[in-house]
Amino acid sequence: MSRKTGIVKDSRYLQHTSGVSHPESPQRLASVYEMLDNPGMSWKYISIEPREASHNEIGYIHTPHYIKHVASTAGKSHVILDPDTITSAETYDIAKLAVGGLLRAIDAVMKGKVDNAFALVRPPGHHAGTANSGGFCVFNNIAIGAMHARIKHHVKKILIVDWDLHHGNGTQKIFYTDRQVLYFSTHQYPYYPGTGSLHEIGEGAALGFTVNVPLHRGAVNGTFVSAFRRILEPIALAYRPELILVSAGFDTYFKDPLGDMRVTPEGFAAMARILLNIADACCGGKMVAVLEGGYHVAGLTASVKAMLQEMSDETQFTEEKLAVLAAEADGENERVIDKVISIMRPYWDVF
Repeated sequence: MSRKTGIVKDSRYLQHTSGVSHPESPQRLASVYEMLDNPGMSWKYISIEPREASHNEIGYIHTPHYIKHVASTAGKSHVILDPDTITSAETYDIAKLAVGGLLRAIDAVMKGKVDNAFALVRPPGHHAGTANSGGFCVFNNIAIGAMHARIKHHVKKILIVDWDLHHGNGTQKIFYTDRQVLYFSTHQYPYYPGTGSLHEIGEGAALGFTVNVPLHRGAVNGTFVSAFRRILEPIALAYRPELILVSAGFDTYFKDPLGDMRVTPEGFAAMARILLNIADACCGGKMVAVLEGGYHVAGLTASVKAMLQEMSDETQFTEEKLAVLAAEADGENERVIDKVISIMRPYWDVF
């Protein structure tokens, strides 16, 4: 049975620019959109119209002072928010549209209009904190999305999976003491932003609700599949989320200029299938992804396509194929996975 997959895409997302040579360029989305507009692809997905998020919605996560600071950049050609994050005259409006695009995608999934959705938006979000930008990120799209699901749709348990090359330090910090969000991250470590060690596992009542898998450089498809199957799957099936949100970064692609990982489009499709299986088991297939990183334009485009084909059941990784991939994990990173399991064992009796 095929799934109805919704897509948020809008040419306005191309208006945000950070300078000529900045890796987070409009060309990233222009290439993805061109792929989606191809006659062989365009009819397969349901279009979800974005909107600008309100100040109140952005304020679920960000401080009034920070929102005002970003708003003050509107109409100015070049404002440096932090060493990596630069705004253009349009950035404030487009950042609100990025948040609102994800909120619309969550609404469509929660109301059953689509089975799952992918918000193909920019600027990205997972490094943004409550009162700061960071790592090309202005507003934390996925964190605001999680709060929106709680406030508007009364969702009590949300799983956030972040497979970007870089640890989602903003998202982790926001939900570090919150049992209503289970945060799981695979990332290259040590690397920017320096967070996401094995021992960052949440605080207080939420101990064990932050799960970091800090991988060594060179991790292949099988390494990620193994981490998802050995760590994430048992924890998630015990937690039983009512919604899965994905910070889908594609900078672990094997040719990405910012990373040292070895993932191919097939690897992203395999990770998506594992999450779809978890969603089927726990929450009627409800899964929403939002674009984070990915700076090799052709690789990003091919990887997004592979993921969307999996989300719509056009392609389907079998259990056998996932098991074969997992067996290809490299030994050094398998030892990291073993360590994560031993750290999580006191908090999750599935190990």
